[in-house]
Amino acid sequence: MPQSFGRALAQVLAAAIVLAFPLAAFPQASWNYWRFDPFETERSVARDPSTRWEPTSPLPVVPVPETAGQLPATRPLSLAELTEYALRNNPRTRQAWLAAVAAAAGVGLAKADDLPVVTASYAFTRARPVSATSGVPSPWLNRYGPSISFSYVLFDFGAGDDVVESAEYRLLAANLAQNRTLQDVMFLVEQAYYQLIGIEALVRVNEQLLKNIETALDAARRRRESGLATVADVYRAETQVAQSRLTLTRSRGEFDKARGQLATAVGLPIHSSIQVQKLSAPPEVQQVVTAVTDYLERAKATRPDLIAAEAQARAARASANATAKAGLPSIEVTGNTALNEYHPDRASTRANTLSINLRIPIFSGFRDTYAVRQAEAQAAQAEAARNALFRQTQLEVWQAYYDLRTVTTGIATTEAQVKSAEQTAQATLARYQAGFGSILDLITAQQDEATARTQRVQSYLDWFTTLARLNYSIGMSGTLTTADIKK
Repeated sequence: MPQSFGRALAQVLAAAIVLAFPLAAFPQASWNYWRFDPFETERSVARDPSTRWEPTSPLPVVPVPETAGQLPATRPLSLAELTEYALRNNPRTRQAWLAAVAAAAGVGLAKADDLPVVTASYAFTRARPVSATSGVPSPWLNRYGPSISFSYVLFDFGAGDDVVESAEYRLLAANLAQNRTLQDVMFLVEQAYYQLIGIEALVRVNEQLLKNIETALDAARRRRESGLATVADVYRAETQVAQSRLTLTRSRGEFDKARGQLATAVGLPIHSSIQVQKLSAPPEVQQVVTAVTDYLERAKATRPDLIAAEAQARAARASANATAKAGLPSIEVTGNTALNEYHPDRASTRANTLSINLRIPIFSGFRDTYAVRQAEAQAAQAEAARNALFRQTQLEVWQAYYDLRTVTTGIATTEAQVKSAEQTAQATLARYQAGFGSILDLITAQQDEATARTQRVQSYLDWFTTLARLNYSIGMSGTLTTADIKK
């Protein structure tokens, strides 16, 4: 029996034993499990949908993100300082930048196909040829030596140019997406900043309300001692004090939440203590005078994500064109040169080859047909996504524009309400301390004053955030100018 035949027979017997052993040693259920999951991958997941998964090895530890510099903690920070720090430390900006870097490398990959491919190799071959006619083996022959080969596509009906064009449009889209991400971060910081100073103002309003209610309670107790008020008036004032303290506690909790939101937007740990510059005076409210149609046109030219969507659509269309040309003929030139050394007693030889190939795809199992159909559908999908974003952009500009006009008009009303409510509360307190009026009238006047102050704070907060939202909706590069607004 030849040695090779004996080795093959031994391998077959070993495989039969391995396959037969599970059938005899395990029940049918275990055999089915082994047959359909030979690597036991299902042991890495939970036993059933109702069972919690438990790791079998230590889980990776999430590292703390690094920050580029530290914010000064000794002085209040302006919105511009917070925004500059956020652009350098928010993880989203780095993520978008790295996506653009990867897209730039994609352009290099596409352009690399325009250059020839050169390959160097060194081979060693040990062979014992057998005569095809006599079956007599020849002596062992050792062949070794270096070789260099190259290939280059001379003509492909412009498919490579379409691939490069697609990659360049994707790079443009990635750069524009990075610009939009920077705008996203700026908008988030603005929202968090104005939210923080707005809630801080509400805390001061609630502190003032508590102080006023405590004054009313003190006045009710004095009138109760002098017999001019009932114990019910004192209880009512005490109830209002408790409610005011609860409202103040809740507003302080909202302030802490807003501070954490600002820290996250800036790119700091959420427990960071950030001091921000407060508004020294009410803002100079500005009325928008530019027509909304002008903002709609401006958004078309300045919204990075909208232009990026157009670039993505063009990239998909170029990819579809390249896919359609993949089934066309192509001309390729190839070459090879090799030095063959023989051992032990033959002279070395040199082999050179140069050929020009005409590749004509004939049939690929309808692969090209469905690849073209898929690419065309993806191009149409990208165009539909661009159109949807365009409509959404128009809606955002439209809503932000009219919201800004509405809140601008309402600020004057809230100012008048605050002035009237303050005067009413002062007059009602003086009357009550003089022995006239009821505690209910005093509490109502104080609550009306607090409500008016709250509405004024909210109106200014709405004005700031709506102005920021309008700038964001038109792309911020097309931000409002002095020609758009009037005081």
